[in-house]
Amino acid sequence: MHPVIRLVNRNLTISINPGFLIWQVIFPLIYIFVAGYAYTSLIQEVPFGNKSIGYPAFLASGMIGFNIMNSTLISGIIIWNDRRHGMFEQIMSGPFTRTNYILSNICTIGIVGLVSASLIALVGYPVFFDSIQFSLITIPMIIFAAIVGSILFGSIASIISTRLRSSEGFNVIINTVFLFLAFVSTAFYPASGSPEPLRTAFYLNPLTYLVDIIRAGIFGDITEFVIIEMIVLIIIAIVLFIIATKSITKLNF
Repeated sequence: MHPVIRLVNRNLTISINPGFLIWQVIFPLIYIFVAGYAYTSLIQEVPFGNKSIGYPAFLASGMIGFNIMNSTLISGIIIWNDRRHGMFEQIMSGPFTRTNYILSNICTIGIVGLVSASLIALVGYPVFFDSIQFSLITIPMIIFAAIVGSILFGSIASIISTRLRSSEGFNVIINTVFLFLAFVSTAFYPASGSPEPLRTAFYLNPLTYLVDIIRAGIFGDITEFVIIEMIVLIIIAIVLFIIATKSITKLNF
């Protein structure tokens, strides 16, 4: 068996457990079916491109991107635990290299991101099926968003895990960063109508681009701006991946 495949199997085995799966499904369900319908008394419809969609559908599609980001926390957790418990030295003593280790983490978060996006898409389908407009590029766009988004946010989690040594600091920083990214984005509410500088902050956040791409695929509103968002997302993912790779390569475990 190839070393990368062996490490991916190891990463999935130690990361995916009943608690993780429940968190990945129950938490979005609460937002979609409780907050989504509770807020309809305040928000009837939300403008998106050239159309308007109900808030539950808007939120359900946003939760796909949110869950992709949230699931990539396992990348940082794996690296952190390997540093803390001396697992990296044990892995390196076997037939593995740092390149194998890095590639296995990327493959792991890619797989988890795809599975997470699929779960929320299935769970949220009854909510946004009235507004959905499937086309030949709907599924490819969701897959693109899941893979690129996983690499991007997984790289952020990896960078944080290589910079901190205390468990308290790691938990506080990584949860604060991801919580900030979640709520300063278009995952829960549209940028249009938001006051400045909050609206500008939305578009400094890569989660906004990720969510916009997913919504464009689901609701069939692919514009030039969405194409630009895809290009920007790829560039940010590449830059952060390079930084994360160098951080792991130079890290003294």
